[in-house]
Order: sequence, then structure tokens, then C-alpha cells
Amino acid sequence: MGEALVLESEPYLENWSVVKALDGFALDEKIHAAGWSFFFMAAEVKVMFLGAIGAQRIQRALKRILEKVGGQNFNCLEVTSITAKRFWGIPYVTVSAHSRHIQQGRQLDDVDRRRAMRRDAEWARGH
Repeated sequence: MGEALVLESEPYLENWSVVKALDGFALDEKIHAAGWSFFFMAAEVKVMFLGAIGAQRIQRALKRILEKVGGQNFNCLEVTSITAKRFWGIPYVTVSAHSRHIQQGRQLDDVDRRRAMRRDAEWARGH
């Protein structure tokens, strides 16, 4: 995927990177322009934590989300909301996300094919 689709990104968490300077719609357009597909999984995944919004807390929340969806072997995650609220004066934050998947072809690969592609990509990166 790296040669066919050049995206500006930076490392974020373990084997995951953050795509920079693009929102979900712009990323979708760029992916389709390269002849690839960008799948959106309808199931929303949420985690909640007590306290205020902070970079480390958000990162831990995203790690929990990735642990929840890891078995599906999708190669992207779109954070759809980070919401700070209070309950009886106690601050808490809800982080919501949807799994996404970038691949060639119009039909979503099955989980075994996605698992093999993920394993090959990790091997290529030396992990």
C-alpha cells in the first residue's frame, strides 16, 4: 500500500500511525483516486475514562479500542468523537471510533486474508 498511496503520517502507538493533514473525507478521496477502496465498519466502538482530556489518557483509550477490534484485522481506525462531560461533578471522557480498512478491490477481504496481509506487513516492518 505504501508505494501506491503516499500519505503523510507519524508513529503513534505500537504499529499504528496517525495520518496527518487529512480528515476522513479527504483521505477517502485520495484513496479512491489511487484506485483503492476505503471501507467503513458501521459498528462504533467506545471507551470511557474518568478525568480530563489529556494526550496520554487519549492514547490509553485508543489502545483499549484497538485491543477490542484487533481480532478483526482492519488496517485503519477513525476516531469519530472525543467528548468530555461531567456526572455529578466528576469529569469523564468518551472516545468513539470506527474500524476502517484500505485495500485494493471493491469487495472487503475476509478476515483470514486481512490477517495474512497484516502479518506480511508486520514482517516487512521487522516487527
